[in-house]
Amino acid sequence: MLYNNIRKCKFISRPNRFIANVDINGIIEVCHVKNTGRCKELLTEGAEIFVQESDKSERKTKYDLISVVKDGKIVNIDSQAPNKVFFEWIEKSGYFGDIKLIKPESKYNESRFDFYIETSERKIFVEVKGVTLEENGIVKFPDAPTERGIKHLKGLCDCTSEGYEAFIFFVVQMENVKHFEPNRKTYNEFANWLLYASKHGVEIRCVSCEVTPDSMCIDRFVEVRLD
Repeated sequence: MLYNNIRKCKFISRPNRFIANVDINGIIEVCHVKNTGRCKELLTEGAEIFVQESDKSERKTKYDLISVVKDGKIVNIDSQAPNKVFFEWIEKSGYFGDIKLIKPESKYNESRFDFYIETSERKIFVEVKGVTLEENGIVKFPDAPTERGIKHLKGLCDCTSEGYEAFIFFVVQMENVKHFEPNRKTYNEFANWLLYASKHGVEIRCVSCEVTPDSMCIDRFVEVRLD
């Protein structure tokens, strides 16, 4: 996945979830934040960041905040990016076999999942979660309580009980990480449901990404530790 019109600048502050003040060559600009998560460990005053400049005159803000440098590593925080890179990856990797159908945003019972995939022999639902929280090389999800995340896990369990394959893919928006684990400290209930889902047929996967200022692509599988 490629971005255009990327510019390097400095993060100043985040007045609310949706906007940030950034310093671009000494000029203070208001920037749209493409991630409503907390990202407190990333968006610190003076942090080096990368923004995308828009050429659409009707926009309220001219820039989108795409990524931030933490300890010399670029972390993509665009919440739309994980689905895009996952879609590119499943088309090219052959991981699910000979795919006949990929349907994004697919509804099943009371849940809506990021992807429904069919091969000649398999019917698969996939939920994708972006991961930006990292501590000493260990990546964790979520960075804040998420009832929506638990609803997805319950829905994936329903899928497996009714004969479908079900996967949750955690897409780590950075490279060179050690392993993935649920963030029990922040939301123990999600960690418990993730373990429950794993024991009831939901496949838990994690992949990291190669990230540059203007690109992101899935790089490799990352070990998952649930206990």
